Amino acid sequence: MRTFFYFLEYILVKCICILNKVLPLNLSIRLLSFLFIIFGKYSHANKIAINNCKFVFPNLQEKEIKSIVKKSWGNLGTTISELLRLNEIFEKNKIRFKNLENIEDCIKNNKQAIFISIHQSNWEVLVPSLDRIGICVGGIYRHINNIFIDKLILNIRNNALVSKRSFYTPKGKKSAKDIIEAINKSLSIVLLIDQKDSSGENVLFFKKKVKTQIGFLKVARKYKLPIILIHNKRISNGDIQLTFLKPFYHNDLEINDIQMMQNIHNKIEEWIKSEPKQWFWQHKRFN
Repeated sequence: MRTFFYFLEYILVKCICILNKVLPLNLSIRLLSFLFIIFGKYSHANKIAINNCKFVFPNLQEKEIKSIVKKSWGNLGTTISELLRLNEIFEKNKIRFKNLENIEDCIKNNKQAIFISIHQSNWEVLVPSLDRIGICVGGIYRHINNIFIDKLILNIRNNALVSKRSFYTPKGKKSAKDIIEAINKSLSIVLLIDQKDSSGENVLFFKKKVKTQIGFLKVARKYKLPIILIHNKRISNGDIQLTFLKPFYHNDLEINDIQMMQNIHNKIEEWIKSEPKQWFWQHKRFN
């Protein structure tokens, strides 16, 4: 019975994909953004988003909280619409790169790095963007329970890659193995590090200890790889700007993994506070 309902969900999503491709890009983006704003507020995830937002912004009025969450739903709809047309996003040059000099060594000399970012703006462009500027990467993604939809989305992601070496791997035991193999083959890694990891360590995030993945820090130290943060945000003309921060190493023995992750959290907290409407509030981060 579950498989049957999964298939019905897949048919619905497939119809949305077809409609999304038929419409002009800007119209499809506005339509899906509008639909997510309208229907998102009736979902259970809306309560999660509001509670998360209240936790981060305790001094904001209810009206301001709801406005942030509403715009976050719109950003999610926009992101999904863009995901369904990833290749077109790149064809229309919707991605803007800033501070490319910070990753020049990776591009020109095939130097490896661990790239990290968060679920902000459109996180789906990170892996194909790096791939298209000459950095072969392995990207970890959270699989969708519906196996039909999961395969559909994975195919879309893979079709946006131009290198045969870059790849995606689902979060879990397989990804751990795939990532180590990729590093041994001189590939770089892309991670989104703002969501809850039940098997992770407790690290302060907005003044609350939450389960956080820190495995990549152990990998960075062991293989002496630089860590590069990517600030991902939408800019006024509708484009997506990827800003590459300066590489840093996790090689100071006086700084442990928790302390280093705390430093990273401090930075991404700034990003979230500066563009709250572009963050994915609908995840149970603080539970």
